[in-house]
Amino acid sequence: MRIAALIAGRLAGLVATLLVMSFVVYAALYVAPGSPIDVITGGRPLPPATVAAINAEYGFDKPFLVRYVQWLGDVIHGDFGQSIVFRQNVSTLLASRVGTTAFLVAYAALLIIVFGIILGLLSALRKGRADTAILATTTVGIATPSFVAAIVMIFVFTLTLHWFPAIGAGSGFTDRLWHLTMPAAALALAGTAYVARLTRAATNEELGKEHVDTARVRGIPERLIIRRHVLRNAMIPIATVGGLTVAGLIAGSVVVENAFALNGLGSYLVTSVEQKDFPVVQAIALLLVTAFVVVNTIVDSLYGLIDPRIRVTGGDR
Repeated sequence: MRIAALIAGRLAGLVATLLVMSFVVYAALYVAPGSPIDVITGGRPLPPATVAAINAEYGFDKPFLVRYVQWLGDVIHGDFGQSIVFRQNVSTLLASRVGTTAFLVAYAALLIIVFGIILGLLSALRKGRADTAILATTTVGIATPSFVAAIVMIFVFTLTLHWFPAIGAGSGFTDRLWHLTMPAAALALAGTAYVARLTRAATNEELGKEHVDTARVRGIPERLIIRRHVLRNAMIPIATVGGLTVAGLIAGSVVVENAFALNGLGSYLVTSVEQKDFPVVQAIALLLVTAFVVVNTIVDSLYGLIDPRIRVTGGDR
């Protein structure tokens, strides 16, 4: 019953957060400078009757709250409206781009989780040159923006070594994996370095705990101590920061997609903002916010699996 109540509470919080964010996303564009009417008309002066007809067609003549409620109802049924620029259904325009962004973010998330945790553990457990080298590398990684990493990787791995393509997302799993290796690495660089530093700090903190010393005195093998007593307790802060870092990739993909000319949601968002294509911008922004909130909710739900004490106390250790 307690676990069911916790899950129900987190789902209710997820729904409430998405509801608030949907309002913010919808309202933000209407307080921004510019007008979708200018895009539709090309900035040309039109007769009042024509402008009134356009307003009626797109619902701009209705009160703001009425438009929001209608838009939200359509979104719940999977209808994001019609693009002002292309006069096509927004869902159709986004369908071909979602896969690229999802693959890129999932690839980068895998790199962050695997290499971030491995490097952090090596740094904490192998003192000396290995620790120093990893600390220096992660310091540079954290300080390197994704667009700078993209430029350096294109110069080294495309123009110099000719290992990876710099443009396009490829087709098919293997080809897409090859094309998106550099974009994913550029997107994951800072996150990997950050997770590695946090993993090192959390592991070092657990290694200094009294129960770890007691386990060593009792003769328990070091490998077993690391797995049961160190990693288990260190995973809570690692999961928290790792989840936030992975969720942040969704927004970071905008820069990387533009750098590598990827036909994803991020690059399309930039184009739609420039064109003031409100329905497309609202749809992409809502999808990105939803993905961010869902990822954080999943990470929050995983705490109970990592540490059973959280399930018993209802979230408080």
